[in-house]
Amino acid sequence: MHASHVFRSFSRLIFAVALYGYCPAHGQIIDTPDGLVATIPVNYTEAKSGHYTLPDPLLLANGERATEAKTWFEKRRPEIFRLLEENQFGRVPGRPAKMSFDVFDRGTPAFGGKALRKQVTIYFTESRTDHYLDLLLYTPANAPGPVPILLQLGWAANNLAVATTDTGVKVGRRWNNQEKRRLPATPGDPSRGPGRNLNVMQFIERGFGFATFNYTDVDPDALDALSQGIRSVFLKPGQTEPAPDEWGAIAAWGWGASRVIDYFETDPQIDPKRIAVMGASRLGKTVLWAGARDERIACVLASVSGEGGAALSRRNYGETVAHLVAPTRYPYQFAGNYQKWRKNINEAPFDAHMIVALIAPRAVLLQTGNTDKWSDPYGEFLAAKAATPVFALLGEKGIEEYSLPAPGKPLLNRLGYIMHDGGHGIVPADWPVFLEFMEKHLQR
Repeated sequence: MHASHVFRSFSRLIFAVALYGYCPAHGQIIDTPDGLVATIPVNYTEAKSGHYTLPDPLLLANGERATEAKTWFEKRRPEIFRLLEENQFGRVPGRPAKMSFDVFDRGTPAFGGKALRKQVTIYFTESRTDHYLDLLLYTPANAPGPVPILLQLGWAANNLAVATTDTGVKVGRRWNNQEKRRLPATPGDPSRGPGRNLNVMQFIERGFGFATFNYTDVDPDALDALSQGIRSVFLKPGQTEPAPDEWGAIAAWGWGASRVIDYFETDPQIDPKRIAVMGASRLGKTVLWAGARDERIACVLASVSGEGGAALSRRNYGETVAHLVAPTRYPYQFAGNYQKWRKNINEAPFDAHMIVALIAPRAVLLQTGNTDKWSDPYGEFLAAKAATPVFALLGEKGIEEYSLPAPGKPLLNRLGYIMHDGGHGIVPADWPVFLEFMEKHLQR
């Protein structure tokens, strides 16, 4: 079918949904009483989510429509990227000229000899005291050649990230928000978030490498902590904070993932053409934007990314842009320009489906939970549907189902979706789905 016909067939459904909404299958997302966060109302009733029109991801600013891949890559994709870069996430610098890799653990047998452990410190500046991240990675010991690898953006230091008695893992750092400084990460580390004590062998046994780093090594996840992170290094003379169109912390964390990929390209045990990245919650937002910005990423696994990630911002459901950028919450995570959309998001020339579309035709899996209403799992499903015409234009299959799938029923096309029965984060049943998705889209 011609690309323009494909788009028209999808767009009739998608934009009807965007204007009028429709109910997911009964019993999956149940209405609950409204709430209040940062003095801002929160809606959890589907009928009150609002009527809206999404920007057409294939309609150029000049009114022309992208009907072939060349037009998408040369014209429309750069337009969308600039919109999101300037208005939501912010511009980032390139690879630092004086960045260096210290591979201080070059391949120690681990997990009974089934894996090889490497540890690398990536120094972003010439100084070796402040701005660096510690990378921990494992690869199958008997791999016949370079392996695909999953890079997890971790919530904890590497010595706390994996379930192992491997005492050779370097003790990393944690961010102490009360003292506004980094401290050694001991077993009693109070760091929160999903992705700790992970079973690495599930990847090794399937032929994948696994790597992780603590995202706060790059930039603190806190208000009033700019001076302690990498963004402070790139402030221009006279600047006390990034310009309104320059990077927030999410873009900085994704920039850190790109620096890890710079290292991957030097490691003969890793296939740089088969790199997957994953993150949950704010790190789900991070890996989506990292995948949009860095085309070396072949596969994105975005867990419960919600508002500012894969959930449609035009839907008044759960967290909203106003909640994200409220002064007491997370304004530092985004470009300053994002503030101007907190009261008029329906007028923005972008929305979440366009973040997802930027990754096409590479693989994307959106993982949500049916009780995680704050992150709007239905809004992520609708965003995936609205990004599907771009994947179709580029010869890949997205979300063609009309109704929200039942919990535990994954859709694993090039653009995929899985909703577990539960709340915010990753449950044990999600990992086999991630592995199946990676095998399907990284092994071909």
